[in-house]
Amino acid sequence: LINAYLGDMSFFDSANNGMELIKKEFGAITHVIETGNDMTKWQPALEDLSMGEWDVIVVLSPAMVEILEEVAPRYPDKKYILCDASVNYESGKYSNVYSMQYKQNEASFLGGVLAALVTNSDLPLANSSNIIGFLGGTDTPVINDFLVGYVEGAQYIDPNIKVAISYVGNFYDAAKGKELTLSQFNLGSDIVFNVAGGAGLGALEAAKEAKRYAMGVDADQAMLFKDSDPEKANLILTSVLKRVDMSLYRAIDLLLKGELKWGEAEALGLKEGAVGLAKNEFYEKLVPEDIKNKIENIEKEIIEGNIEVKSALTMDTHEINQMRNKVKP
Repeated sequence: LINAYLGDMSFFDSANNGMELIKKEFGAITHVIETGNDMTKWQPALEDLSMGEWDVIVVLSPAMVEILEEVAPRYPDKKYILCDASVNYESGKYSNVYSMQYKQNEASFLGGVLAALVTNSDLPLANSSNIIGFLGGTDTPVINDFLVGYVEGAQYIDPNIKVAISYVGNFYDAAKGKELTLSQFNLGSDIVFNVAGGAGLGALEAAKEAKRYAMGVDADQAMLFKDSDPEKANLILTSVLKRVDMSLYRAIDLLLKGELKWGEAEALGLKEGAVGLAKNEFYEKLVPEDIKNKIENIEKEIIEGNIEVKSALTMDTHEINQMRNKVKP
């Protein structure tokens, strides 16, 4: 169930790719529903699927949690996979729901490391302002988990770095995403990390217009533009991947083996290969070797538990506001 539209070249498209892979590899019959951005259609769509013949229903994003919590107990014979969030298992009502959460903060830490090293490098589009940017879709815990990791990673390299932070207010307004990103570039940012779904496509357009660097999110966004817009692709140094596609594939594989943990939530990170940086041909070509080596070493340190990354999911609003104010340019 896509509680938006496909075409974001990010989170929802990655989920759709996962469904295609499940169909191909397991011979499953799959069906993808797009409800659009009208929230009044989300619960009726889930009810319709629950009353149908489907054995497993995949529900996406934190925005669907309350709806799923209401619907799932009414259909105990159905199984639900919740992606990128968790229901409240303490109530004891969700034995038919498996929740997948992501340690996006770990991959974003690597993104912050990259951004800090780039802004202090002699790369052609880097400047001396020591400011990097972050564009979020909404000011919510999961998006701020990206932010916390990004800021921590940047400060790991340079404690004095500044981060320009903006939120679009949704995940579809690309024009506003572009406008906010251009403002960050005008402020002195030379690289902006977009975590804004379809709205973030505007950030990538802004990078092209301003001739500055960008980082994609969820999907490998440079490769998406490799043929259609090579100028844009050559400005996207990497993407912070949330492998929705492969984690959905993993869940169905475990389900078929009888090993999926219904009634539980799992947190998937670098160690599980569920998050990471896109190390594609543009990354290999554009990012200097010393920066790539530094990122590789830090990635190993996180996987081995030697570096522990803070999470917005365990921070309160006051702590997040403090962090934002501290790094404000």
